[in-house]
Amino acid sequence: MGAPPPTRAADRALARPRRRPLAALAALAALLAVGGTVAYDLDTPAPRPADAPADEFSAARAYRTVETIAARPHPAGSPANDQVRAHLEGVLRGLGLETTVQDAVAREAGQLSGAAAGSTLARVRNVVARLPGTDPTGKVFLVAHYDSVQSGPGGNDDAAGTSTILEVARALAAGPRPRNDVVFVLTDAEEACLCGASAFAADHPLAADGGVVLNLEARGSTGPVIMFETSRDNAKLVDVFGRAAPHPVGTSFAVEIYRALPNDTDFTAFLDRAGFVGLNSAYIDGGAVYHTPLDTPAAMDRASLQQHGDNALGLAREFGRADLKALDAGHDATYFPVPGGLARYPGWLVLPLAVAALLAVLALGWLARRRGRTTYGRLAAGFALGLAPIVVAPLGAQLLWAGVTAVRPGYAELLDPYRPTWYRLAVVALAAATLFTWYALTRRRVGPAALAIGGLGWLAVLGIALAVLVPGGAYLTTLPALAGAAAGLTALAVRIDGPWPVLATTLAGAVAVVILLPTVVLLFPALGMAMGGVAALFAVLLGLAALPVVDLLHPEAGGQRGLVAARARRAGALPAVAAGLAAAVFAGVGLAVDRFDAAHPVPTHLMYALDAGTGQARWLSHETDPQPWTAQFVGGAASVADFPGLGDTELRSGPAQAANLPAPKLEVIADSAAASGSGPVEQRTVRVRVTPQRPVRLLTLHVDGATEVESAVVAGRAIPGGRATGAPWGFGIVFHAPPPEGIEVTLVLAGGSRAAALRAMDASDGLDGVPGFRPRPADIGVVGSHSSEMLAVARTYPL
Repeated sequence: MGAPPPTRAADRALARPRRRPLAALAALAALLAVGGTVAYDLDTPAPRPADAPADEFSAARAYRTVETIAARPHPAGSPANDQVRAHLEGVLRGLGLETTVQDAVAREAGQLSGAAAGSTLARVRNVVARLPGTDPTGKVFLVAHYDSVQSGPGGNDDAAGTSTILEVARALAAGPRPRNDVVFVLTDAEEACLCGASAFAADHPLAADGGVVLNLEARGSTGPVIMFETSRDNAKLVDVFGRAAPHPVGTSFAVEIYRALPNDTDFTAFLDRAGFVGLNSAYIDGGAVYHTPLDTPAAMDRASLQQHGDNALGLAREFGRADLKALDAGHDATYFPVPGGLARYPGWLVLPLAVAALLAVLALGWLARRRGRTTYGRLAAGFALGLAPIVVAPLGAQLLWAGVTAVRPGYAELLDPYRPTWYRLAVVALAAATLFTWYALTRRRVGPAALAIGGLGWLAVLGIALAVLVPGGAYLTTLPALAGAAAGLTALAVRIDGPWPVLATTLAGAVAVVILLPTVVLLFPALGMAMGGVAALFAVLLGLAALPVVDLLHPEAGGQRGLVAARARRAGALPAVAAGLAAAVFAGVGLAVDRFDAAHPVPTHLMYALDAGTGQARWLSHETDPQPWTAQFVGGAASVADFPGLGDTELRSGPAQAANLPAPKLEVIADSAAASGSGPVEQRTVRVRVTPQRPVRLLTLHVDGATEVESAVVAGRAIPGGRATGAPWGFGIVFHAPPPEGIEVTLVLAGGSRAAALRAMDASDGLDGVPGFRPRPADIGVVGSHSSEMLAVARTYPL
């Protein structure tokens, strides 16, 4: 085979339309239209009024329940939670449903039987109602938690899920009975330890045979409801979701991300048990209010509530009539949102498609070189240089956010800014500026075709890597690479100056927009601005997939000299300059618009810890760089090993005046020693009762670090023993929502003759009335944390 014909600079592209400005305008308009359609499809539906038909979900009706549930904070065990539970029971019984309360002590979901440092438990009271099916093949469980964090009323988390379930229960009870049993499970103590769901999944008779779980959550106040987690081998579940949910938003990439993160919901407790499959859904935007006093009913976007309800009702009806014994597909599906629905294909296609994309890009490179559009050297350069924007854009986004947080350090304690839109636009604009700058600097020497093929090469290579490591996310790069290669091969098969190359590359760009734009949009609320670099990465990948369209924004490649060449270079730099200016303007507007005030307070964290034995008290905070308000209480970092129930080893600390508060009372009920098996080592069995002397949210009990606990029984529930080395306090028990009469604990200690010590601590919420506490001004808020405003009292008891 001979050498390819010499390549004119003007022909180093996949498309060279005769009317370049018109072609650029048409291609951009087409991609913007596709992008607008994608964004519109991700939007939430209009909330239905209270007089909507009885068989439909009404956000207005459900919102009334939200107002009742989230009237005030109601953590597990609180009187406010008792009132919420009584209301839920009354509503479900009023619908004619079989309704009971499961009262139990449960361990935290996900804790393994060999946990070495102890266990977290809670007394829970789950509200369970059943709509019997006509000919059941299994059970459908609709699950949400009705408790809130101590620091906020839980208007979204999870009054949204709870109110949705009540409204779905009303709609189902008013219509024809489903084929399968539908069980409504409103769990307790999710915020504390997922213990309510754990108690139901492990011990409730209705859970004995498993079933399909639809868990409803919220981690914010607005945005589309995303189905973000599934059980394994989800292909048939996803098929039902795509058909039955009226507004299906979900991606297999989100499932892969969530499986890798250390986050849990009630859904975890069900997945820990054999026989359960299901889907987990939540809306997640507006994360600044998450777990804070601002998570009120007024903060809720009722359009998000409507989407929650529409999807939950549609899925409950579909699973209610399906054969639930035929849901095991044996493999995961790849799926993602497209305008009008959910695209999906079987997981076994992931690797073959990735390999096909890589081969198609290689074929495109070979044909481009054969047709004289580039050379192998330029192709190698295009591929190597393509790594630059992939690396630089995410780094730039992280540096941008570091600069923003340096100006506004309060952002460090927020999941996301209160008004993040301008910052998100700044990150996208910065990614575009990075791509345009890189393209302007490399286009003249390497050539548009080589850069476009090199960009597709990176998409294909990433597709292979994702197919092996993160199969559910491989579609993000595999499908744009396939579309781009097909478009490039089409462009090489026709006249370079005709309309077909522009049309083909524009269609490939549209495929990239449909696939990658939702990922960029959804990654921002999912990961927060602190990880905006991830969204920037996918924005750049979208740009690489659309490089032939980007090329139309530049003058025709090569051929110019002197003044004309200088003007061409300046024209080619305009997109980069415009995007860079936009990034700066968007970030500046974000800083100007999203200021802290009484409605959007700067978050702060403060705790009070008292050792009732020594009379020493301290203020504590987990703020790394304390805000000015917090700094009046705490200073440098200090060990909090003497308060093992706080869960941290080091916090910001400051001296405090001792309050007149009692420590939990510890009574030794029995203390005996016995030989351990046939050996000489003795066991010491100690039975104690730990009783709070004031209203508290949790109790903790820790054994000194030198003592090994062989086993334990807490409130009648056996837990494994263990020893935590290297700390003054070792094996520990955390018990949420303790009853006023306290809890009984039996400890079997190794080495019966040795002295031991126990450290008991209880914790309540609220610092008003603590000596030296100065209330927060209106523009100072409480950070979303399970320990915000905690008041802990501890004492050591020798045995």
